Amino acid sequence: MIKTERKGDVAVIELDRPPVNALNPQLIQALDQGLADAVSDGARGIALVGGEKMFSAGLDVPVLLRLSREEMTEFWSDFFGLIQRLATCPVPIAAGLTGHSPAGGAVLAIFCDYRVMSRGEFRIGLNEVQVGLPVPDVICLALARLVGAGTANRLLASGEMILPEEAHRVGMVDALADDPAATRAAAVEWATQVAALPPVAVASTRRVVRADLSALFKDVDRETCEAMSEVWFSDETQAAMHALVERLAAK
Repeated sequence: MIKTERKGDVAVIELDRPPVNALNPQLIQALDQGLADAVSDGARGIALVGGEKMFSAGLDVPVLLRLSREEMTEFWSDFFGLIQRLATCPVPIAAGLTGHSPAGGAVLAIFCDYRVMSRGEFRIGLNEVQVGLPVPDVICLALARLVGAGTANRLLASGEMILPEEAHRVGMVDALADDPAATRAAAVEWATQVAALPPVAVASTRRVVRADLSALFKDVDRETCEAMSEVWFSDETQAAMHALVERLAAK
């Protein structure tokens, strides 16, 4: 599900679930464990990267549609746990967006410290409303923290997917690179530069500047996950999700 490579003080974690790194329960759990292992192994920086032309396609809807209500609640618990780990990780994380980053792919990036995206006809955004799924509070607020309330409102209400240049202009990504290989290298370079700084100073400063991001999770609990499952199994969302699967199958 993931590949991990050590480059000096930096752990490079690559999503490795072909063909599109869709987020199923196993990939969520593997990435969460990979992040924990990188920290316990002494990494002072992490680069989270995707595959050629695709960072992550977001939730694996065909797989998730087969889960029971209890299994779906557990999935949401694991998903929120993963993004909380990204938000509260004691070492800085650079996201190398090597291609398309819709929905859950964009969510992973939002909770990292730094985002670099490949130029090209790639798209990034939170398009959940287009498939009948509301964006959870913690994710809405994290995006607003990144791009400002007005821009977040525009992007979230329409589910708009934007090109790399627009994402850079509004602050959804911090830098652009020419191609996926350069994107990966740029993420590793940023993590390496930060890892070379005095670690206590970096950790202390990040705790302060990311305290508001970490605090977003104080109200995320079992009830939150059950509420997300309730929406997932609603007639509107199920109809939209099945229509999405049919469109994907027709391609």
